[in-house]
Amino acid sequence: MKADPRRRDPGNYAWTAEMETRFADMDVNGHLNNVAITRFFEETRIRFNWSLFAGALAERPRFLVGHVAVDFLAEGHYPAPVTMAYALASIGTTSFRSAKAMFQKGRCIALCDTVLVHRGADGPAPLPDALRERLEPLLLKGAAATAGGRG
Repeated sequence: MKADPRRRDPGNYAWTAEMETRFADMDVNGHLNNVAITRFFEETRIRFNWSLFAGALAERPRFLVGHVAVDFLAEGHYPAPVTMAYALASIGTTSFRSAKAMFQKGRCIALCDTVLVHRGADGPAPLPDALRERLEPLLLKGAAATAGGRG
């Protein structure tokens, strides 16, 4: 993920949100700590899901987090806000991989990939066509792996 230069450009993401950092987000060295950064990524995923699915589909899809990976690229600092960015890296049969980035003062300081598995009554289930239609426009700009990825 960190080798892909598209990931470090906020213009390649479908959705962004600015979030305030808190004093409690710092470690003893005065940097945003790794736990705080992962919480920002979780908050980004939740805010994005709420904005995408609120009243948009007949039935709200249910997802399970199947995998999370975070690359810490640079130090972040309090009290500067962060810009969180969200796009999709790939869409599979039963899952999709989100590509998130954290920017501070225009610099990419962390990346996060999360595999979200669509949950049916008996476990993983194919993504419904209506959901797939909402997801496809959210692919990371210039992404090589689109529909038909793992999952």
